Amino acid sequence: MNGTLYCVSVGPGDPELLTLKAVRIIRQCPVIAVSAGSTAASSGRQCIAYKIAAAAVPEIGQKELLALHMPMTRDRELLERSHREAARALIETLRLGKDVAWLNLGDVSIYSSSAYGAKAVRKAGFAAEMVSGVPSFCAAAARLGCSLAEGGEELHVIPSSYGMEEALHYPGVKVLMKAGSAMGQVKKRLSEGGYQVQGVERCGMEGEKVYECLEELEEKAGYYTVLFLRSPGLMSDI
Repeated sequence: MNGTLYCVSVGPGDPELLTLKAVRIIRQCPVIAVSAGSTAASSGRQCIAYKIAAAAVPEIGQKELLALHMPMTRDRELLERSHREAARALIETLRLGKDVAWLNLGDVSIYSSSAYGAKAVRKAGFAAEMVSGVPSFCAAAARLGCSLAEGGEELHVIPSSYGMEEALHYPGVKVLMKAGSAMGQVKKRLSEGGYQVQGVERCGMEGEKVYECLEELEEKAGYYTVLFLRSPGLMSDI
């Protein structure tokens, strides 16, 4: 029988936020897949998702590791090639009858690398399941002690590195993710708009930083920074 691919959410950083189901799936799968900067197994064990899972499931270190090269780029050709190569490696493993747990930061349904591989695996006739978890913006809101949305407020999740001008005019609360190297530009634009901003960088991870206002936000804040925007006068604390 062929194996099954499980796309497993490990949460934003705190190992205690792994679900019981995620822990069970990780324990039962003989192969652990990670999205790595290279195909070397050693680099795979250094990826953040693997470290989070290892803190909750120490025996993961005894399992076979499949490091999938998934570069962080907007180059469509490079992305498509990496997706094909990842799918090929996964299918080869599944054909051996081995179940694979592909670890994903946050929740697997939100900006997840494994979503592309899962589609290709299903298209090839193999089973693929998604194991939900805690999204980074939910954990960050809890860390700040703020409500994401109240009453009839709308909630919008925006990948800010892909442009956010139109999205800034949406009503309700805006969650900005994936700013990366564009954080300086993002901060400048938010300052011009007079928005009330809170945020968390590396929520639940080593080096976590909490930003209670836009002025505190560092322009070199990393990729794992989540920002919450409300129009002036609408910031709401629990």
